[in-house]
Amino acid sequence: MLRTPRGGAGHGTAVADGGAMSIGTVLNMLRDEFPEVTISKIRFLESEGLVEPQRTPSGYRKFSVDDVERLGHILRMQRDHYLPLKVIREHLDAMERGEAVPLPTLGRQRDGEAVPEPSEAPTVARIGRAELLAAAGIGERELEEWESYGLLAPLENGAYDAEAATVASLVAELGRFGIEPRHLRVMKAAADREAGLVDQVVAPLKRHRNPQTRAHAEARTKELAGLTVRLHAALVQTALGVRLP
Repeated sequence: MLRTPRGGAGHGTAVADGGAMSIGTVLNMLRDEFPEVTISKIRFLESEGLVEPQRTPSGYRKFSVDDVERLGHILRMQRDHYLPLKVIREHLDAMERGEAVPLPTLGRQRDGEAVPEPSEAPTVARIGRAELLAAAGIGERELEEWESYGLLAPLENGAYDAEAATVASLVAELGRFGIEPRHLRVMKAAADREAGLVDQVVAPLKRHRNPQTRAHAEARTKELAGLTVRLHAALVQTALGVRLP
């Protein structure tokens, strides 16, 4: 069940409910189904108004069970239906108003019926340049600098993959610690190498004659991506001698 509509009694106010969950606890709960989710991703969804956890008097986020369920619903719509955040927000708002609305789809399946796709590749959620700038809270000059270092790159039509908003938010957050975009080139290079390794593994599936086998390549790519992200995080934590919540 989704949370009660926004603006209800006590919503967004400081709380001292010992049963509420920290963002670290929420992350651990979500990672079973969404291994690629991060704290920054949850914070970004909050900044976009898709989830609004309450706050303790000292300012710490406290998530309810409904918040966690809402996050899972959002992540599921992104993962399974490639929906942009604007569409997801409109869908959730309609549900909160009690409207019976069908789940929007982009290049996927709906109610067991195939939805025509322009190609075999899945439709990717995209955001415009202005939306990306607003999501990351940056200006044109900063975005151009990040693009010059290869941290972000527009698609052929000038739009961006929806995940670019997460990348931009993380780059901006690291910048507050004095880590400049030029320092992040090594991380981008490592990510490209990891992606290349995954591509090598799934390439035979993508080239297979059987459509079902080719479709399986997408699921295998997601699975491998989740594993590589978790391994990368574990290696960084080991190297630094720290353990994240």
